[in-house]
Amino acid sequence: MNRAIDLATPRIVSLLQWLHDRLFSTWSSSLASLGILYLAWMLIPPLIDWAFVRAVWSPANASLCRDAIGRSACWAFVAEKYRFILFGTFPFDQQWRPALTIAILIGLYTLSVLRVRRSRIVSFWLIGMAAIGVLMWGGLFGLSYVENERWGGLTLTLLLATFGIGFAFPLSILLALGRRSDMVLVRWLSVAYIELIRGVPMISVLFMASAMLPLFLPAGVSIDKLLRAQIAMILFAAAYLAEVVRGGLQAIPRQQEEAAQALGHTYWQRAWYVILPQALRIAIPPLVNTFIGFFKDTSLVVIIGLFDFLTTIKVSLTEPAWTGFGVEAYLVAAFGYFLFCYPMSRYSQGLETEYRARQRGFRCLGRIETKVGRTTIGS
Repeated sequence: MNRAIDLATPRIVSLLQWLHDRLFSTWSSSLASLGILYLAWMLIPPLIDWAFVRAVWSPANASLCRDAIGRSACWAFVAEKYRFILFGTFPFDQQWRPALTIAILIGLYTLSVLRVRRSRIVSFWLIGMAAIGVLMWGGLFGLSYVENERWGGLTLTLLLATFGIGFAFPLSILLALGRRSDMVLVRWLSVAYIELIRGVPMISVLFMASAMLPLFLPAGVSIDKLLRAQIAMILFAAAYLAEVVRGGLQAIPRQQEEAAQALGHTYWQRAWYVILPQALRIAIPPLVNTFIGFFKDTSLVVIIGLFDFLTTIKVSLTEPAWTGFGVEAYLVAAFGYFLFCYPMSRYSQGLETEYRARQRGFRCLGRIETKVGRTTIGS
């Protein structure tokens, strides 16, 4: 018994020290902490009671939702409409295909986070994209063809965000390099493109792609509505990402490029091996912030008639049987966006910590080598 007490004592002391350092280090911090704890005590128990204890979960008991409005949550709405929220109007008997598409995308995200060898991850993404194309469109291997006007829900949001970021990021790097180029024409074209796109809202770009672009195409030539929306989002995101990448490029000392040039590297070798790796590490926080904003901006495709994740939830609320349950619906929407945005934020923080530790290691190694060199010269 005494031994257990002796083992627990250091943990209690460390816990008390943590509470003192983080929550009660000063009078102002103590008052703020007590106020937050009081609010949590007042709000969290009623919220748990509303959201879980008294909540209605089964669509079979949907009639109970009307009687309990304001007193309990109605998650029966989600249980009834989850297929439409996840897959849009994709044929009911074929909805395993967008479900498998979501699983493939999540698997590819996970492989990218685990940092599989670059050649392998590229192969995985190419195979995954081909499989997604076959699953969503069909027409091969006995799968029925499904026009992309019937794609929707979370599946459409993930596809727009994935392809949008995947194509916009390399384009943004080219634009950022072009804006810093010594060639006047390339520089001014890059500046004109970036400032023009950043000077208008995304809704305008989507509207132009949907309504105006077909007017400039030759007779008999048409581009699919979903493809037009995807191209518009790529061009829009690339302009914003280009400025983020340019900020990272400007933080690199000029001597880095001069040293690489002195070693005989070409422009693209200097950019690829010396400048861009350092610039992108510096720009990780704003890059991820832009990625997260772009993921949420996919909801704007509703203006051209595409039903993304948020739009399917809004449309579900228009059904008379489910009007009045907007709180539950938008909580589900918030949770869905959080489920994908928060891991991006945490992953970027992990990268920052890793690169910071690696940089400190390089500095320590440099100091040690300097001291060793001085000692050798002195001896």
